[in-house]
Amino acid sequence: MWHLLPPLLDGMKTTLLVTLYSIAVALVLAFAAGFGRLSKSRTVRGVTLVYVEVFRGTSLLVQLFWMYFALPLLLDVRIPAMSAAVLALGLNYGAYGSEVVRSCVLAVPKGQTEAAIALNLTPRQRMRRIILPQAWRMMLPAFGNLQIELLKGTSLVYLITLSDVTFRGMVLRSSNMTETPAIFGWILILFFIVAFALTRLIRFFERRAAVGRG
Repeated sequence: MWHLLPPLLDGMKTTLLVTLYSIAVALVLAFAAGFGRLSKSRTVRGVTLVYVEVFRGTSLLVQLFWMYFALPLLLDVRIPAMSAAVLALGLNYGAYGSEVVRSCVLAVPKGQTEAAIALNLTPRQRMRRIILPQAWRMMLPAFGNLQIELLKGTSLVYLITLSDVTFRGMVLRSSNMTETPAIFGWILILFFIVAFALTRLIRFFERRAAVGRG
């Protein structure tokens, strides 16, 4: 069944692009919303809370449909399928990531903040030099899990016309139903390879973050 692999690999390129772009968007939103939840401003906390609860509490599939089908009708602006996919995935997993950021920042011992205050560090310096490096180390395992979940979530983007690996598999299956086990077997293998590579990347960052720390 090696003849099935080239078209699936072409689709995998789109899957990888969606995954990488979405991870970047989700990471930015996770930190923005995570710090927003810790803000002293009630308005900022309220806006951030609404974003987090809405995107955590609704289906990713529905969010994809809203980005690609509903919003263009409401705003009269056509959103490309790639942009809609990246935006929906980034917003969804950024909401989950914000809770990781918030909880890990709060998990840093209060004594660290008190010591930084005693050293006359500004709030920005305390966060950048003392709190965030310790919190980052705690965030990495959870971020690793979220990026694997995001990768698997990309299997839905074919429903908004993106020609990803799942879409290519469905096209191949429609032309020859007897090859269904082989087609989805290849898709499983390809997803596993990418997920394993992402896992190893996170392990690398975990080792780097642990250097010089007990």
